[in-house]
Amino acid sequence: MQATKVIDARGSFCPGPMMELVRAIKSANVGDVIELISNDKGSEKEIPSWISRTSHKLLEIQQKGDEWHFFVQKGERKKGG
Repeated sequence: MQATKVIDARGSFCPGPMMELVRAIKSANVGDVIELISNDKGSEKEIPSWISRTSHKLLEIQQKGDEWHFFVQKGERKKGG
């Protein structure tokens, strides 16, 4: 999968990887795909949980050894919320 931006958050621990993803999404355009690489075990549950409460879309999670690659597509901001 091709990402518009890659964030390498290996070595950063909760809530660091998610905060880096939030910053990247804020500066991205709707439709951009962001790849977040994390080796923090908490990211495995924290990232999908956060995305499920937003207008963004979790396209794919790949586990490679002790790290996770999250592919997130920026969605349009929800109106009236």
